[in-house]
Amino acid sequence: MTSKKEAAVRCGWCGTLEDYCHYHDTEWGFPVADDRRLFEKLCLEGFQSGLSWLTILRKREAFRKAFANFDIEKVARFGERDIARLLGDAGIVRHRGKIEAAINNAQRARELLETESSLAAYFWRFEPDPASRPKVLTPEVLRTMATSPESTALSKDLKKRGWRFVGPTTMYALMQAMGLVNDHQEGCTTRAEVLAARKVFKVPR
Repeated sequence: MTSKKEAAVRCGWCGTLEDYCHYHDTEWGFPVADDRRLFEKLCLEGFQSGLSWLTILRKREAFRKAFANFDIEKVARFGERDIARLLGDAGIVRHRGKIEAAINNAQRARELLETESSLAAYFWRFEPDPASRPKVLTPEVLRTMATSPESTALSKDLKKRGWRFVGPTTMYALMQAMGLVNDHQEGCTTRAEVLAARKVFKVPR
């Protein structure tokens, strides 16, 4: 008897690796309104720059431990001693610029929360109009979609606010992962599940 997992049709990017398949089936594209999860993903997307997502995914638990489970307030208070600790942590990506960017972005997130009801409410304001999205998402179409007008606008606004490692491509990857867009390709089993989750999702305001 074939299990649901074995029978699932998935997006081509996740291949057959168990790490990728689980992430694809349970996380990627499902709408998120939790500030901690959004901040975590933003930081991890920054750390991914120049690396594969699989590398980051396999280090995610180590990142969570190293960065106080991505609690914005706690990370915003990290200082030189924490930077030294993180540079010595073999479980994460030891890149000073990316480490300092994560701490900086926590501080900028804290500032943003002084005027916004939540980090999620801010990010979801950049959700694309569904009418602007491609009618059919084939692998060929998806390969041409590394950025969008909305991810470019989000990137520009964040940079203006002093955030780092938040380029348009990185922000589009964040939008894909956090459900602001549903980029599961046509025929993917999870695409319909994401669409169903989006129908009952309450967009944060």
